[in-house]
Amino acid sequence: MVLYWTLALVALWIGNTDAFGVKEPVSKLLQKHVSDIARLKEEAQAIVGDINCVPYNNDVFYLRYCLEEKGVDDMKENLAWRTGPGQQICEAAVSAFEQATSGTEKWNNEPVRNAAPGAELINKYITPTTSLTTSSSGGDLVYCIRAGLIDDVSLMSSVSVDKMVDFFLYCKEINALVANDRSLEMDKVLYVITANDLSGLQLLGGDAKFRQALGTASKKANTLYPALAGPTLLLNLPRLVSALVKLFTPLFPPEVNARLKFERGPLADIKELIDISYGGKDRDGFLKDLDRLCY
Repeated sequence: MVLYWTLALVALWIGNTDAFGVKEPVSKLLQKHVSDIARLKEEAQAIVGDINCVPYNNDVFYLRYCLEEKGVDDMKENLAWRTGPGQQICEAAVSAFEQATSGTEKWNNEPVRNAAPGAELINKYITPTTSLTTSSSGGDLVYCIRAGLIDDVSLMSSVSVDKMVDFFLYCKEINALVANDRSLEMDKVLYVITANDLSGLQLLGGDAKFRQALGTASKKANTLYPALAGPTLLLNLPRLVSALVKLFTPLFPPEVNARLKFERGPLADIKELIDISYGGKDRDGFLKDLDRLCY
């Protein structure tokens, strides 16, 4: 059922947003947590060796652990994944990130799309029409996804659950690299806001393997990326589905409900997501909606 699909989609991107909207500049936060960051860096060097490379050369990587009051043991769990099962994902993301930021343009997304795990198959279904990342007026990343346009049945007939999980974690890693880099540049802790445009979802349908991939990626991502997730927006749910979902939301923990925002209107009249990116004709209106909902 689409209700289950929707909740799984939320589970993928929702995280601990207690730190969202931190007002102190990054420079002051780094000074405040200098001792804790030094201990984290010392442990990272003991495990990965060279910390003068992405992502370990960016102190915001360590600062996010401090913002969620996580310590060495939490980071060691992350590093065990980065140097083990997730090594290829992280290496591919770092290489793509460096290519995307190396040219005269501020961002070239093609290397990022092409380097994703299973890109030759998954990119046929998850395209700039169904998924796009842009920035808010406050500098936070905004991951927009149109779930109703993804043919998850055909998608999962082409790729395995494991490959789909790797794809989602790669996307999360790219967003983390960008957010950390721009946090230093802007002297402001940046997060990832998720905007799910659920227009057109049907009450029945969806692929169970896709839901499995979403759930597995969710569990891993919430551990691997502390203090990265901002609010999750559920936009333009069909009215019947909206009523059903709202029956379940009181069952969520209070901290989860605090991160969810249901709204009709934003993105509803926008035909192409590219029109909300920089220079797009619908960007100003989208940013006004986003400011109202998130800031």
